[in-house]
Amino acid sequence: MSPLKRMKQARDRSKLTLINEVPLLVWLVFVWVVLWQNYSLGNIAFGLILALVIVNYFRLPPVELSGRFNIWYAILFVGDFIKDIFVASFQLAWAALTHPTRIKNAVIGVPLQTRQDLIVTFVGHVTTLIPGSLVIDVDRRTSTLYLHVFNVNSQEDLEEMRRKVWRTERQVLSIMGTKEEYEAMKAQHKNAQSKKAPEVAK
Repeated sequence: MSPLKRMKQARDRSKLTLINEVPLLVWLVFVWVVLWQNYSLGNIAFGLILALVIVNYFRLPPVELSGRFNIWYAILFVGDFIKDIFVASFQLAWAALTHPTRIKNAVIGVPLQTRQDLIVTFVGHVTTLIPGSLVIDVDRRTSTLYLHVFNVNSQEDLEEMRRKVWRTERQVLSIMGTKEEYEAMKAQHKNAQSKKAPEVAK
């Protein structure tokens, strides 16, 4: 998408209907509540006020909706997300207790398949909320996330982190990606799995 088209989309934000604004508002409120870890009605209401201010005064690019949402994949994703938080928290605590002076960090780039701003943002926030990884920059042109990764001991650890981010992207695309990206993602994943499968001896 050209810069001129992106600028035009930003100017046209005021013309969007409420239904186009709702996903962004909900997401901003969700991020606010999770960051503060305060789920009271007062904090949710304050988060909604901030979200409305951001949407109306900062003229963000419009959120492009795919038109699909898979509730089953969403439930599975929430379960995996909670599990990943517990596992990562335990791993970090164990590393800090057993060898605190030998912990190494790294910064890596992870290119995503999607070009949807909503999906890129969602994947970035999920990755940041899991202990041990933090998104420090995003290249919107190439949909690349740059992560600060904690407790890295080998190149394989970096590749494992990339695989985790790509797994998150696949899950999010399965939930609310476009049909085209969803089918392309399934084909790409199936092709990658077939390459890993051992050949049957003739």
